[in-house]
Amino acid sequence: MDKDSLNNKKVIQLTQTVKGAGWASKLGPGDLYCALSDLPLIKDPNILVGMEKPDDAGVYKLTNDLAIIQTVDFFTPIVDDPFTFGQIAAANALSDVYAMGGTPITAMNLVCFPIGTMDIEILRTILKGGLKKLHEAGVALVGGHSVEDSELKYGLSVTGIINPEKIITNNGAITKDLLILTKPLGTGIINTAIKGEIASADSITKVINYMVSLNKTASDAMQEVGVNACTDITGFGLLGHAIKMVQDSNIGILFDTSLIPFFPEAQEYAKMGMVPAGTYRNREFGKEFIETISDISPYILDILFDPQTSGGLLISVSKDKADKLLYKLRAEGIEDAVIIGEVVDEPKGKIILR
Repeated sequence: MDKDSLNNKKVIQLTQTVKGAGWASKLGPGDLYCALSDLPLIKDPNILVGMEKPDDAGVYKLTNDLAIIQTVDFFTPIVDDPFTFGQIAAANALSDVYAMGGTPITAMNLVCFPIGTMDIEILRTILKGGLKKLHEAGVALVGGHSVEDSELKYGLSVTGIINPEKIITNNGAITKDLLILTKPLGTGIINTAIKGEIASADSITKVINYMVSLNKTASDAMQEVGVNACTDITGFGLLGHAIKMVQDSNIGILFDTSLIPFFPEAQEYAKMGMVPAGTYRNREFGKEFIETISDISPYILDILFDPQTSGGLLISVSKDKADKLLYKLRAEGIEDAVIIGEVVDEPKGKIILR
């Protein structure tokens, strides 16, 4: 851990300070659909990406060559080290801007803190972890908001910029595109195993290294090569976010499950029942969109629906550019980047698993 962590001080087990921390930190996609449907939204021609077609972030046009990207994310602790938790939360919040091809420029802290039961030094260390990731991303911290709460939560609201003509949305995939995933799956399951105190030291170190890793390099590569669509894989899992790419569209997606990378420990822990509640909500939402054409282990399905924290990018790129993008990603150190499927004509609005 970083020298600024509290390993050598009095450390409260962050993942044990809230009941079920991380298991129920996010509403499922079905819950959100019910809550957001039929809201009287304000019509504004400068809203380029809004709530009518949910994407990774909102985009508002300021001028003909400048738009802002806005996003927000926060959650309860998923690891015990405060400094590491701060890094993960910041990397996760920045990811939405990277997924849309934007450049994050400012951020504001969001803090819920149990001041009566937890040392303020814990919060200070979390904030230092977040700030380290902001420095790495070249993002300025400009403020924030805090409240006293019985449950510790931390995250950020992030503002980015982009040329309106260069926005990468989650609904631009084209038939015959290939789909590239940049990080392995299974962080939610392993985080659950961490809370259950059964995760191995090696698996904890491995998953933390991925969660603190920014998606900036992958975003830069896809912008340079030119892609048709992208989404970051977070709380809805790989399949939940893939559904958003095909929902109400004229395309479908075919995934080859044998090619999808995941942490080997994730399947082991899933077999032990270490599956976050969000997985089941994601599966319930996704069942009408998923078709299988071969026998798939229920534990693999758990991994495909596993809610990720600071997951990778799922990129839809034309076949003639896919090899170039893969080469560039791997040359930049993203060695797990791999083609896991393709965009198909039929069945429309469906995800096929083989």
